[in-house]
Amino acid sequence: MIIEAKTKRTRLYAKALITAGLLCASIIPAKAQTKTDAPKAYVVEITGEIDLGLVPYVERVIREAADAHADVVVLQVNTFGGRVDAATEIKDAVLNAPMQTIAFVDKQAISAGAYISLSCRKIAMSEGSTMGAATPIYSTGEKASEKVNSFMRSEMRALAERNHRRPDVAEAMVDENMMLTDSNKTLQKPDGKLLTLTTDEAVKVGYCDTIGSSLPDVLMKFGYSNPVIITTQESWSENLVKFFTNSVVSGVLILIGLSGLFFAFKTGHFGWIAVLALLSFALFFGAAYIAKLATILVILSFLAGIVFLVIEIGTPIPTFGVAGLIGIVLAIGAMFYALVGNIYTGNTTRALLTLTCSLAGFIGLVIIMIRTLPKSHWMSKFILTHEEKLSEGYVTPVNYRTFVGKEGESITHLRPSGIVMVDGTRLDVVSEGEYIPPHTRIKVTGVEGVRIVVSRV
Repeated sequence: MIIEAKTKRTRLYAKALITAGLLCASIIPAKAQTKTDAPKAYVVEITGEIDLGLVPYVERVIREAADAHADVVVLQVNTFGGRVDAATEIKDAVLNAPMQTIAFVDKQAISAGAYISLSCRKIAMSEGSTMGAATPIYSTGEKASEKVNSFMRSEMRALAERNHRRPDVAEAMVDENMMLTDSNKTLQKPDGKLLTLTTDEAVKVGYCDTIGSSLPDVLMKFGYSNPVIITTQESWSENLVKFFTNSVVSGVLILIGLSGLFFAFKTGHFGWIAVLALLSFALFFGAAYIAKLATILVILSFLAGIVFLVIEIGTPIPTFGVAGLIGIVLAIGAMFYALVGNIYTGNTTRALLTLTCSLAGFIGLVIIMIRTLPKSHWMSKFILTHEEKLSEGYVTPVNYRTFVGKEGESITHLRPSGIVMVDGTRLDVVSEGEYIPPHTRIKVTGVEGVRIVVSRV
């Protein structure tokens, strides 16, 4: 009896110890979890003009937020708009974000700002803010083509449908002729005017999920209590991309690149000016590639154009101008596409204006170089200007005048210089301007110093 009682007592003690251990195990992890389970919120500021420098910035922050297992990314929007192509890239990055996305419209989300805001799954606005007026316009103030506006209308409708909002309201932000049917008369849109929503109007039509006075207030209202807010800024490399994709800077880079390459091929001096030209094109296409304006195919097209121009100018290969024409088309086409990016969302007018100004400046510099460089003191280092005249007693080792009037045969292409055979003597000659292929009968028509001139028989 005593042994049986002790055994029962031991079993009770064992059960009590096991139960206490389980309770401790359940309580301790729970306490540790409450200490480390604060929601993380990454903040991206969309302020000022929306340009191509914002694209790598937003993509980088979303990647960092995904790597850190953040709960939400907040786009704090206060902008009057900007480039549609940049806004499209930002929209794609937001749609592909694996975490919750919130647009906090703090004052204005106009044009491209409204487009980006609608890409977020949730929208919050501060009191007195506005959102809308998303018709694309060019930098000249001119309304974009119908092709671009049709694209924007469908994009805005698709974003609204994706996030379960009224698509007609989104379309009315782009199309001033869009009629809104509202039986409750909660929204009044004047005919022929673009729709721009105030905070109260956005709440009534479901385009604002909550009104917040500050970022922590907005996060609290969406259920993120005591969040860890990580603010971000553009890096120096992203600011450089923004600088080099500016229209004026891009035009200057093209001008420097073209002028430097022309100088190098014209003088045969591939020094620091040629290096500067190559660096200019590297910065132009590198920034365009990072900003997703230029693809690898565009860059390869430009390089192919340069190769064709080198074949036309610097080699004896007879192309009859075809290689030069192909090179010009490929090079100019690549520069244009690197300026405009997407033909639907890019500003073709601005790209054409930038490229036209660069080419006009290049032609002007070419004229100046042709007229002034041969006479300049600096170019005297590369050009022999002293003339040895017969009247001053200078004679050539061979009296080439004995070949005048004689006939021979071309050995190489004359484009217009080349080599011919006359009376068993190889002569370096130039034609009278025409192209002469090999194995063609020629005649020596004149001699100017050591310069022998021939023509086709």
